[in-house]
Amino acid sequence: MKNTKSAYFYALSAIMLWSTAAVGFKIALQYMDFIQLLFISSSVSVIILLLVLIAQHKFKMLFTYSKKEYLSSIFLGFLNPFAYYMVLLKAYSILPAQLAQPLNYTWPIILVLLSAPLLKQKLKLKSLGAIIISFTGVYFIASSNNILGFKIEQPFGIFLATGSAVIWALFWIFNVRDMRPEIAKLALSFTFSLFFTVLAMIFFSDFEIPAFKGILAATYIGFFEMGFTFILWLKALQMVDRSDKISNLVYISPFFSLTWIHFILKENIYGTTILGLGFIILGIIFQQYKFKAQKPNG
Repeated sequence: MKNTKSAYFYALSAIMLWSTAAVGFKIALQYMDFIQLLFISSSVSVIILLLVLIAQHKFKMLFTYSKKEYLSSIFLGFLNPFAYYMVLLKAYSILPAQLAQPLNYTWPIILVLLSAPLLKQKLKLKSLGAIIISFTGVYFIASSNNILGFKIEQPFGIFLATGSAVIWALFWIFNVRDMRPEIAKLALSFTFSLFFTVLAMIFFSDFEIPAFKGILAATYIGFFEMGFTFILWLKALQMVDRSDKISNLVYISPFFSLTWIHFILKENIYGTTILGLGFIILGIIFQQYKFKAQKPNG
């Protein structure tokens, strides 16, 4: 039987670490472009994942797979970290963190919806209701105090932030179908992704060394956003029988993330953020609440 309590512990730990990502992105992007940030942070994450495998005495496992499995790792590496972070980091270079962050958090909605046809998971009405409630909260946060007149001032950035959620959800679905050990899969996919990132550096950026503060921020992202936290999240997913049980918890993260954004980046948090947070919490409670059928009288 899956250990649900342990799953929630790992998931919440990952969510708390991920809540600091938006601040890390914006700080790092002050010193480098989004492609350089992806190159440094993904390189750090590769080192971390390989060290974990070495510590677990599983490093040799990376050289035992078939051609088909290596091709799968290349495909997964193209989706994440390359395509996902290329799109997401570009969005953060365009939008305020307060806007890019909640739009990216729509990925659990897409994950649950895509899991129905691709993973043959039955989408329960309760899950659908919880998703709608939580997504309403995300909309309120993204509306920036203008619920009825939501004006899109940066449509390309909005498109990128939302599109990154689709890429992320697809990565998790294809990753679930691959039955190899999770950390080994991540190590290979992240390693292969460096090939695509280097090509992007050659054609669309350069190899200039950024300021030391930028390197520190990029290293932090590589460790806590891409490397170590992935391990925690994958561990949580392994312990539950339905992805939607964990996915809804991700909606806790925007509250903490917006807190860091306000106090560290000095962005003004709108009143609709509080309203949106209420809907997010309501969606989580609704998802976890167990409805009991009433016994007929007589």
